[in-house]
Amino acid sequence: MAFKLDNLRSDALSRFDTVIDVRSPAEFAEDHVPGAINLPVMSNEERATIGTIYVQESAFRARKLGAAIVARNAADHIETHLSGKDGAWQPLVYCWRGGQRSGSFASILSQIGWRTEVLEGGYRSYRTQVVRMLYEDALPHSFVLLDGNTGSGKTAILHALKAQGAQMLDLEGLANHRGSLLGAMHDEQPSQKMFESRLAQALMQLDPSRPIVAEAESSKIGERLIPASVWKTMRAAPRIDIAASLEARAKFLTRDYADVLENPSRMAERLDKLRALCSHQRVEQWLEFLRQGKHEQLAADLMQHHYDRGYERSRAGRENTVLATLQTEGLEPSDIAQLATRVIALLDQG
Repeated sequence: MAFKLDNLRSDALSRFDTVIDVRSPAEFAEDHVPGAINLPVMSNEERATIGTIYVQESAFRARKLGAAIVARNAADHIETHLSGKDGAWQPLVYCWRGGQRSGSFASILSQIGWRTEVLEGGYRSYRTQVVRMLYEDALPHSFVLLDGNTGSGKTAILHALKAQGAQMLDLEGLANHRGSLLGAMHDEQPSQKMFESRLAQALMQLDPSRPIVAEAESSKIGERLIPASVWKTMRAAPRIDIAASLEARAKFLTRDYADVLENPSRMAERLDKLRALCSHQRVEQWLEFLRQGKHEQLAADLMQHHYDRGYERSRAGRENTVLATLQTEGLEPSDIAQLATRVIALLDQG
């Protein structure tokens, strides 16, 4: 039996006990239906081999060898991952387009007695829903953007807002990147498709009748592009500026980038990439601050001579209405909480 996915709500697949993606591990890693587990019926290498045989030799031989591979891998999954499932278990199975891989695995599970369904159109049907939401349709949500120079604590304020009951969207968290050349985190960024899946799911959990606070970003976070519908909504959104002293921002940035500073060689590599944007003398000074462990001085100098100038240039091209500029003497946790409270007060006025 085929199941048709016609929306991205978190409960759209709630009737199933398990959603199983039978595509290869590489396909699954690039993106998958949220909540799905990967029980591949072909490994990355097996899929590549069968594809080559299909194109270069014979479609019949490829299907025959592919069927044997699927059967062997299905048997392994049944004996291991699925060995504890009782007769009432109800899975949904999908592959790339709801074809042979998912159909073969679902048929075996059905023969056992499990009430198994196949996702109509496979992963592509899910991906179509994501693309429609983020690129084709106008978003029903409204945004208010937090703006301010580097080190103003904008992401921390977002999470304080959430703790106080406001709606927020952490785009940098979804993209696993702080949004600057030095902003890469330990883990790699998700693929563009995975970023979009995370974004779609995050938006589906937010109430369109209430404003969503997000950080003012460029159209690109690291290597990930903000989808067109979201970017269009952000471009038209009013903003709240956060203003803090260079000293307060340097202290905050030193704490916020502690994971990067704990690896001086990695930080030095990132600073070295700024030679194309700043003078060699300036970069050498930053490297010397790093070698001496003068992290706050490094942060202050980076912001004063690099980041702040970039922010001024990008801000000049923004046409968003400024609702307020919130001045703060510090960016300690108590200051962050107070800033969140002030942002909520502004949202309530609107």
